[in-house]
Amino acid sequence: MTTIDFVKGHGTQNDFVLVPDHEGRLDLTPQEVTFLADRRAGIGGDGVIRVAPIGAAPDDVREQCPDARWFMDYRNSDGSVAEMCGNGTRVFARYLVDAGLERADVFEIATRAGQKRITRFGDGFATDLGPWRLSREVEAQERGMDSVVQVHGAPDPLPALSLDLGNPHTVVALPPSIDLGALDLTRAPQVDPHPEHGTNVEFVRAIEHAHISMRVHERGVGETLSCGTGAAAAALAIWWWGGRPSDQLDWLVDVPGGRLGVQIAGDRVALSGPAVLVALGTVELPDPVGVSDGA
Repeated sequence: MTTIDFVKGHGTQNDFVLVPDHEGRLDLTPQEVTFLADRRAGIGGDGVIRVAPIGAAPDDVREQCPDARWFMDYRNSDGSVAEMCGNGTRVFARYLVDAGLERADVFEIATRAGQKRITRFGDGFATDLGPWRLSREVEAQERGMDSVVQVHGAPDPLPALSLDLGNPHTVVALPPSIDLGALDLTRAPQVDPHPEHGTNVEFVRAIEHAHISMRVHERGVGETLSCGTGAAAAALAIWWWGGRPSDQLDWLVDVPGGRLGVQIAGDRVALSGPAVLVALGTVELPDPVGVSDGA
């Protein structure tokens, strides 16, 4: 068996297993990722983040991220590769700062969705998530929606808006007749038309001026207690549906795991919130299936 170091952290209880790979030598398999993310047999987390130097990133990532020193190699808990994770960027940043790998108050990190600027503030971090866009803008402009979502707990399909924040999101604004807490997200919502590479689905309830609550079913994970890019997508969708008012650019988003801030600046959006490291240790990765010392 191979023994590796790990760090466990979370951002508003969206939790991750971080694997320090400062030399850029590890190549985690999907099976190893699912083991690390397993809450019974492994460490447990919504995702796994390998902390690697920029030199170990894929060529296209290095080209997109000329100012970053560290690559956030993010995987979903089912072992699949993902572009990035908003809450994960803050936990990644917390690790870099606590480990002494980044000392500035503002620095860049590399993700498969491009270079992201991190700013330290108080006990948390803000991430400039970069540009956002409507995934099917023509249809959205014509109809005010571009898809429908069927979820257990709602009697009929619900209109939705698709957004691209470097990863895919589908946002539903719930009508007053449907209780946000009553939705069954143990099963994946059905999105029509279904995006080719899947999507994260956010269900949103307006609370007051620029303040919403939401739940999310994450692609490749299931329901999580928080989703950073999902919070940003939810705020953007409600803002867009509301006519993009200039006095609603700073949003509060309540998720089951806490509260996040979203800041809208034209075609760019930023996410702010806490990031905590809670444990560190070593773990033995299981042998590949069919391979053992006695084989």
